[in-house]
Amino acid sequence: MSDRVKVLVVGLGNMGASHASAYHRLDGFEIVGIMSRSIKSNTKIPAELAGYPLYEDFDQALKETRPDAVSINSWPNTHAEYALKAIAANCHVFMEKPLATNNEDAEKVVAAARAKNRKLVLGYILRVHPSWIKFIEVGKTLGKPLVMRLNLNQQSSGSAWHWHKNLIDSLIPIVDCGVHYVDVMCQLTGAKPVRVHGIGAKLWAEADKQNYGHLHVTFDDGSVGWYEAGWGPMMSETAYFVKDVVGPKGAVSIVAGQQASSAAELAEVSNSADIDRHTKTDALKIHYAEVDADKNFSKPDEIVSMEDEPGHQELCDREQAFFLRAIREDLDLTEQMDAAVNSLRIVLAAEQSIELGRTVELA
Repeated sequence: MSDRVKVLVVGLGNMGASHASAYHRLDGFEIVGIMSRSIKSNTKIPAELAGYPLYEDFDQALKETRPDAVSINSWPNTHAEYALKAIAANCHVFMEKPLATNNEDAEKVVAAARAKNRKLVLGYILRVHPSWIKFIEVGKTLGKPLVMRLNLNQQSSGSAWHWHKNLIDSLIPIVDCGVHYVDVMCQLTGAKPVRVHGIGAKLWAEADKQNYGHLHVTFDDGSVGWYEAGWGPMMSETAYFVKDVVGPKGAVSIVAGQQASSAAELAEVSNSADIDRHTKTDALKIHYAEVDADKNFSKPDEIVSMEDEPGHQELCDREQAFFLRAIREDLDLTEQMDAAVNSLRIVLAAEQSIELGRTVELA
């Protein structure tokens, strides 16, 4: 392999365009092609990506570009198929979450990467986010068991209307986005999930599947967590962004919008479908539970400002810098791959729970 990693980019939606921009600007990568099933009729190709070879067939793109790596940012129901073909062609793979749409395919992809000694990096963007890293670090100091409350509801209109509807054709929201947040729960507890319960509802006639869901996870250390996600034009933007962890010693919360001071800024903060808001934190609020002899709190709450946190594109740049490092330095990605399989297993158990109408026990 030459000094520059030749990469074939698959998918040019929100995440694909951001990752392609990272490859375009990072010295260690060379884009050798961009593939999407309708890319030749796409008039919205970013100017910085103009001029790269375009393909509408994955097999043709893989054969003609002969890449070192494939970046998969297409609809979830294509992820496993494309990844297995890429690994069979001796390519490293970066893949947007989720790993697959079922457990069997997820395990096949990871097994193939291990057998071929190919790097497989999943787009778990919160793992490279300084605020979320700090959130998890503080959460681990709160004692056990933990109570974890997480949600991300999104109100759909304009381009987000079509984006969310197409995503629901592949996976329900608590599966598609849920892998991020149950991965956070697993990092916080370091424990094994033992029981999952899910509820869901179909509020959007135009969508193929349920557009609202709520899952509950119980861990073997007694910790519990919930995650809620709903997409659609009917979704409320009240309490759409809840991120906190409570333990015997106190709590830590991600507090978005604390810097907003005007009506216009508050309106921007409440734009739940804005991809930049999905990782935005602004501040962490740390609460200490210890009380004095009079049962008053011994220590005031602490606000940790995150005003200078990276934006969405910088986070994507960080993910691709890690992907490049994993390839060049032959990093051991066992933990990340196992975590991707585990988080998918949890959210799929929640989907199964909804279908069965009962709690699902995890082996």
